[in-house]
Amino acid sequence: MDEAAARAALAVAGVLPEGGRGARLLTLGENAVFAEGDLVVKVGRAPELAGRAARELRVADWLAAEGVPAVRAAVAEPLLADGRPVTVWHRLPEPVRPAVPADLAVLLRAVHALPPPAFTLPPRELLGGVERWLRLAGDAVDPADAAYLRARRDGFAEAAAALTSRLPRGPIHGDALPRNVHIGPEGPVLVDLETFSHDLREHDLVVLALSRDRYGLPPEQYDAFTAEYGFDVREWEGCAVLRGARETASCAWVAQHAPGNPRALAEFRRRVASLRDGDASVRWYPF
Repeated sequence: MDEAAARAALAVAGVLPEGGRGARLLTLGENAVFAEGDLVVKVGRAPELAGRAARELRVADWLAAEGVPAVRAAVAEPLLADGRPVTVWHRLPEPVRPAVPADLAVLLRAVHALPPPAFTLPPRELLGGVERWLRLAGDAVDPADAAYLRARRDGFAEAAAALTSRLPRGPIHGDALPRNVHIGPEGPVLVDLETFSHDLREHDLVVLALSRDRYGLPPEQYDAFTAEYGFDVREWEGCAVLRGARETASCAWVAQHAPGNPRALAEFRRRVASLRDGDASVRWYPF
């Protein structure tokens, strides 16, 4: 999905004045996110994301009822426009500062303390998008690289299923990164709720461990995160398995952007090569 396709769906949805022609594109990834006035609108990349969009809205209502600071929905149900799911949210005030890992830890402690909601949260399908992302990549990536990632996916999926967690299972965010925290006038607010799941809480913690190792997160910021949360996932014997699964998913995620985007293709190749070589020191770059 490029920006033109996302804007076409936004116009069909009819949730913004003049079809959203004046809306500002904030991000273009798994969703296209637009902002105009006091609303934010997310346009999903594919029809199969409709169920996830509906669940995200339910999660937002649940977190509001539980008093967890999180983004709030402006429309209760997802819309379908040009076959793409569209959700509408209240726009948050301008951030007062960038989020840091310790802010994320505060919110994760709140989420991890919650009992399960009345509706069913799925297990964390960390590797569930690999096939779709590789399919979207098409001929832009080397078929041998795609086959390598599929085999790696299968191996880590089996290993992850056999893990014994150190922490109790329960609700998790699923993509716990500082970029999914907004620091407003009243403090940290959790955003991007679509990967909420019921699974190992270590899923939420390994994300920052990988950020430290691969993406250049300063060690002192990682230490502040673990101190605020109260546990360092690297002390858990299953950490390497979840870390490897997330690396596999992150590599495949970049692949979907490779067609027509040389920067994405270069980053994909860098990531695959480092996995093939078993070189955990190769720096990856956010995309």
